[in-house]
Amino acid sequence: MESLGMMEQFRDLGAILALALSAFGSAFGAGIAGMAAIGAWKKNFIQNKPPSFLLVALTAAPLTQTIYGFILMQSMVGAIAIKGQYLWGVGAFAGTAIGLSAFWQGRCAAVACDSMGETGKGFGNYIAVLGMTETVALLVMVFTIVVLKRLAGG
Repeated sequence: MESLGMMEQFRDLGAILALALSAFGSAFGAGIAGMAAIGAWKKNFIQNKPPSFLLVALTAAPLTQTIYGFILMQSMVGAIAIKGQYLWGVGAFAGTAIGLSAFWQGRCAAVACDSMGETGKGFGNYIAVLGMTETVALLVMVFTIVVLKRLAGG
């Protein structure tokens, strides 16, 4: 088996960073939102009010950024295969931006869970706000894929 040089061993680091950093943000965001949902349900139980299952949807919102990180990783692997480029910076910055979108979306979802648990109202408004924070991740993914296609000569 051929020995790889030190730099060659890290050739796919940028692609892995795109997924990993996106997933970190999703995990933090879903965790934060999940804690708020549990707190809202606890308040409902104490007040003998039925708990809203819609809080699960709010809690799950940050998980989609992991999918965006995976799609971006696949695009990066294709670009690396075509050009043999090291895309560490692309993966690190795009993954960070997507992950931060998930983190802040989770924080927004946490406040939405608290409000929904207390009032039982406003679900559509909360989803609209979560959609705005989601849009950042979508734009980063799309714009990065466009750049990758240009780097690959496509």
